[in-house]
Amino acid sequence: MTDRPSRGNADDELTRLIRHGRDREAVTLALHDQPPPTRGAPMDPREQMDVIVPLLDDVAAPLTPDQLDAPTPCAAFSVRGVMEHMIAGATLFTAAFRGEAPPDAFPDGNPTVEFPKAMAALRDAIGSDGALERTIDAPFGRVPGEVFARFVAMDGLVHGWDIATATGQAYDPPAALVEEIDGFARQAIADGMRDGDTFAAAVEPPPDATPMERLAAFTGRAVPAHA
Repeated sequence: MTDRPSRGNADDELTRLIRHGRDREAVTLALHDQPPPTRGAPMDPREQMDVIVPLLDDVAAPLTPDQLDAPTPCAAFSVRGVMEHMIAGATLFTAAFRGEAPPDAFPDGNPTVEFPKAMAALRDAIGSDGALERTIDAPFGRVPGEVFARFVAMDGLVHGWDIATATGQAYDPPAALVEEIDGFARQAIADGMRDGDTFAAAVEPPPDATPMERLAAFTGRAVPAHA
């Protein structure tokens, strides 16, 4: 049996790839470096998405037009930007999980209308026969379907927090879900992936931060202090 490289050696290789502008290879290496960290846990990624998509629907449903331009903790995006980013990603990944060709175009209508449709389609695709066994042509390379589905779940959960925080909404995902996704994040996000684009540097959360806020801080978000 061939031994896995040490975590330190893997991080060194990630750093080298990113330093040479090979970001896609770096992300692919990080995701291939280990099996899904939560394999055997109570929730598989399909079950995670069954919880996350309704959470996303709940934070998107009450949005008003003037809230769409509010800044979010995801520094690159407004609320509108987060939603459009997620709609485009969901459209692309829906096709990938179904083994179909990438779409020629992405939905460009009202994001509050397109968002729930795109999220529902993505959840259905991840739950489709063979999706988790498929090798996914993700934006950063070819990734095992189950690992990438966990990555999508993490992204959705944290972006939901972005939208809720930006618009003053409550966001209270189940503790077991947050714990599992936090465990995945802390193994899947290697130091070499924190290039300011794929992920920002981890942020120290406030002492009284919730588990969801600690996950958000680990992915590079500034977490507001509690009043």
